[in-house]
Amino acid sequence: MVISRARAWATRMPGSGWMIVALILGFTIGTFIAASSPLVEAAQLVGGIWLDGLRMTIVPLIFALVATGVASLGMGDHHEAARLGRRLPLVLIGLLIVSAVIGALMVPPLLGAVTIAPADIAALRSLFPAPPAPAVPGAAETVHAMIPTNVVASAAEGAVLPLVIFALILGLAVGKIDRDRAEAVLQPLRGLADAMIVIVGWVLRVAPIGIFALALAIGATVGTAVLAILAQYLAISIAVTLVLIVLGYAIACFAGGVPLGRFARAMAPAQAIAASTQSSIATLPAMMVSAERVGIAERNAAAILPMAVATFKITAPSNTVMMALALAWMAGVEVSPLQLAVALPLAVLSSLAILGMPGQISFYASVAPTAIAIGAPIELLPILLAIDVIPDMVRTVANVTHDVAAAAAIAPPASIDQ
Repeated sequence: MVISRARAWATRMPGSGWMIVALILGFTIGTFIAASSPLVEAAQLVGGIWLDGLRMTIVPLIFALVATGVASLGMGDHHEAARLGRRLPLVLIGLLIVSAVIGALMVPPLLGAVTIAPADIAALRSLFPAPPAPAVPGAAETVHAMIPTNVVASAAEGAVLPLVIFALILGLAVGKIDRDRAEAVLQPLRGLADAMIVIVGWVLRVAPIGIFALALAIGATVGTAVLAILAQYLAISIAVTLVLIVLGYAIACFAGGVPLGRFARAMAPAQAIAASTQSSIATLPAMMVSAERVGIAERNAAAILPMAVATFKITAPSNTVMMALALAWMAGVEVSPLQLAVALPLAVLSSLAILGMPGQISFYASVAPTAIAIGAPIELLPILLAIDVIPDMVRTVANVTHDVAAAAAIAPPASIDQ
């Protein structure tokens, strides 16, 4: 129900083209307006209201998605994964963890190498309210704070990580009780998630207006320097994704035993379709052909690839970590190694919780909780969403590459025609 509702709303949401137009117009007009202009103040008000419309859905949406998703797995709803054995989920989840770690290792030094004038960075950070400097807790206090002693208080405070942990535990418990009683718990949660997705759909339908207002305020405050900031952000995003693509080739070669040249030739048509459509599902027929050319048995490809397309996006954790760290950097928020370590499993879990959602909703639902968990403000998240169409082309190529590479690694060695 949640997935079908999300897809229904996806067909009604504005395309990336309208958001890019709104972004460009907002920046362009903003650069010619003084930051003290009443028009800028009005734009900040409109953009803030639109952004608050997204913020209010974060806690209930993530809680409902995690709890229902984990419970469904515990109740054995995914028979395909059971028939394929334990290797499929182990490989896919293991790769998602690797993706998150790659993001955590690559992004901080890349952000440190960004060449932006200090005055421009200061102007950008002036858009964010300066939070009070919190006391830095030790490792023991941080771990203890993950366990919510009062779930309602955690929700009210916007403490995402304790809420996610409670949802995870609740989902595990519900998956172990009698099926009829479990459904009595899950049905309201599914309805809650469904309703939150409808609300997000409403807000995103007017995304060009909100993005225009936010971009105008940023353009008036920062000026043309914001273009250099966003350009370097795009370069970092693409660099991380290219590393993941190389990893996909390595997995096919070393774990799947497929010669590098053969894998590259087999994947080229599917990668071209992926870049043009930005859709792994639309690329599935081409991936089946690529798998056949690689030498994967048809029965294995038919079982593994649809499952991988539906449940596995290698770029999701690294992209979530990258965007959360970028938002923190833009706002001048220091992220400790311990905070980053805590954010990694949240990024992986978020990438699993958003499965089946359309791109705009999944973008917001996966990045926002991780950003909040590390203390990063999400005011610039809609701007990053508007320009996401560019790196999303490269990410889709990485996703389909890893789908076939994972199939080669998971399939029995006899299925690879050497």
